[in-house]
Amino acid sequence: MEDISTSRASAPNGVAVRLTVNSPEQMRELGLRLAKLLRAGDLVMLNGELGAGKTTLTRGLGVGLGVRGAVTSPTFVIARVHPSLGGGPPLVHVDAYRLGGGLDEMEDLDLDVSLSDSVIVVEWGEGKVEELTEDRLHLVIHRAVGDATDEVRHVTVTGLGRRWAAADLTVLAA
Repeated sequence: MEDISTSRASAPNGVAVRLTVNSPEQMRELGLRLAKLLRAGDLVMLNGELGAGKTTLTRGLGVGLGVRGAVTSPTFVIARVHPSLGGGPPLVHVDAYRLGGGLDEMEDLDLDVSLSDSVIVVEWGEGKVEELTEDRLHLVIHRAVGDATDEVRHVTVTGLGRRWAAADLTVLAA
């Protein structure tokens, strides 16, 4: 596998790492590495244009967390729960793309109830789920402009809150 390049920067209220991902396989590998950092109670927000790789990254998370079921886009069902196969936390995968409001509109999903014992990943979550916890990871995926293969992505991972203050996010590039 090609190396993922990285740089570390300060972010308002947190620490950020910027990664360059060169293929869908590397995006999935990024999800595998990210899974090693996650535990029950973690909220991960994924933002990026359609086709940026949010679900591909979440597939890697699912494999890394050892959950049951194929991780697919929950666009039409809004949320899928993938129970753990080995005693770890379940993965709750949410697609908030079609939800216009904030946390109030998402109340029926009971994310606040699930958060303490699950890893919750919310695609298109910006402006909708931040009220769940001040401790969260925010990943923004951008397609590289002018990439002839349309596979290069720039991913910014920002750890927010006390949970992520001392975390070494550069391990995501290992």
